[in-house]
Amino acid sequence: MTRVITIANQKGGVGKTTTTVNMAAALAQAGHQVLVIDLDPQGNASTALGISHAEGVLSIYEVLGGEADLAAATVPCPNIPGLFGVPATVDLAGAEIELVTAEGREFALTRALGTYLATAGQSLAYVLIDCPPSLGLLTLNGLVAAQEVLLPIQCEYYALEGLSQLLRTIELVRANLNPALEVSAILLTMYDGRTRLAAQVADEVRGHFGTRVLATVIPRSVRLSEAPSYSQTVLTYDPSSVGALCYREAAQEFAAIK
Repeated sequence: MTRVITIANQKGGVGKTTTTVNMAAALAQAGHQVLVIDLDPQGNASTALGISHAEGVLSIYEVLGGEADLAAATVPCPNIPGLFGVPATVDLAGAEIELVTAEGREFALTRALGTYLATAGQSLAYVLIDCPPSLGLLTLNGLVAAQEVLLPIQCEYYALEGLSQLLRTIELVRANLNPALEVSAILLTMYDGRTRLAAQVADEVRGHFGTRVLATVIPRSVRLSEAPSYSQTVLTYDPSSVGALCYREAAQEFAAIK
């Protein structure tokens, strides 16, 4: 059965897109068929996967609006066999406003993904949905369409700030729209082993969430930051870098979650 995972955190700059594309790349390199859906109008996940998201490209915007099937908007990642993506273009910025008046607006992605998995997506092991850094209708669509949420949390001072709001939103989605939704894993990102603060934040998060926090932590890394500018994930840009190794370990851990 395909695991559908939304990567969400309304706080910007926590490594959400970096986590989405590199976890997807690691899972694909491990032999799984993986689809990344870019729900962020900035299109950063599309860039990192080497997928065109110029204006006029068939994208998730047309899919949410019912103008195109998800299969038609799905393209292969050029660097990694078994990895596919659905791009986000600038048009997606207007989708929040357009969806407001649409009937069943929270289920637009659920419907499109359901049709895709029933026809073209039987071989998919994972669908990873990259959400914008907000709790608007796009993120809501991501949460309603998924069975799992992967939360990236940065090892910095305000790590847990705003997280209670996100967890409340997840609870509301579970109570009213998607009873199958659960936070299956939490990934600590931007870890700087030279600082006491990073270790304190990691301890605090582990104390709060227990076994849901993956043992692997993602360090601060220049290579992780550089890779998207070459339209690559770190796993192809610098496969032996510490960032690539850590995302491979994190993906292995995540894949073992039942």
